[in-house]
Amino acid sequence: MKEKETIEYLDLKHLVPFRNHPFKLRDGEEKEQLLQSIKTQGAIEPLIVRPLSESEYEVISGHRRLEICKELGMEKIPVIVRNLSDEQAVSMMVDANLHRNNILPSERAFAYKMKWEAAKKSEKTLSQPATRMRNDDVIAQSLGIGKDTLHRYIRLTYLIPELLEMVDEGRIALTPAVELSYLTEQEQHLLLNEIEYADATPSLSQAQRLRGFSRQGRLTADVIFAVMSEEKANQKEQIRFPKEEIQKYFPKSYTGKDMQNTILKLLEKWQRQRERNAKEER
Repeated sequence: MKEKETIEYLDLKHLVPFRNHPFKLRDGEEKEQLLQSIKTQGAIEPLIVRPLSESEYEVISGHRRLEICKELGMEKIPVIVRNLSDEQAVSMMVDANLHRNNILPSERAFAYKMKWEAAKKSEKTLSQPATRMRNDDVIAQSLGIGKDTLHRYIRLTYLIPELLEMVDEGRIALTPAVELSYLTEQEQHLLLNEIEYADATPSLSQAQRLRGFSRQGRLTADVIFAVMSEEKANQKEQIRFPKEEIQKYFPKSYTGKDMQNTILKLLEKWQRQRERNAKEER
């Protein structure tokens, strides 16, 4: 029979967030509802924590409740203390947070990677003689996803932060993003410059071509420009210039978006001047 766990009350100052916690604490309706609930009823549901030292405890589950209690100026909070290994703590933290609404692709990516790495270190998880399932299959099954989906999300962790943010924003879809994750960091920065300049993100076909050129060691800024200049299906015609041709007219600190905005302002000024000249000629 499982021993009943007891609830303790700890000072908030003794609690620390989970190291490299992959889930962001966002404001919104869900947080506001929880805040109002704690404000009126107090913190009822206990946090799950594990001891790091005699006076420090790491939060496994309940980060939002902890932050809200801090905002409300509370001093103590109910917790359940569990003695967990690093691998057990990671697995429990990930599982406790995956039920959230509106989880970002980046959050899933780093959470899945943390659980995958923790499981690989755990001899218990690696040993499955009854089913003879590979470690990746076991992890994917525990997450309720397929093995391929697991690895696709883990690949997102190889994207530079700016491109990963575009995935979170929905500007780059998951499958093209996976292809782009195979580009080197330098190549990804070159691509980012082109995306900002053209205000367009690569399609799956373009992402696959970029990965192919990268594999061959031929992915340069000119190649990226050429690939990104190819017209996509249902894409409106665009007028574009190689960045090198117009960069000399702008400060070195200007991004592609900065140059675009400046050009548009100059064109608007030119158009107004043309209209004034036309009126004077009448």
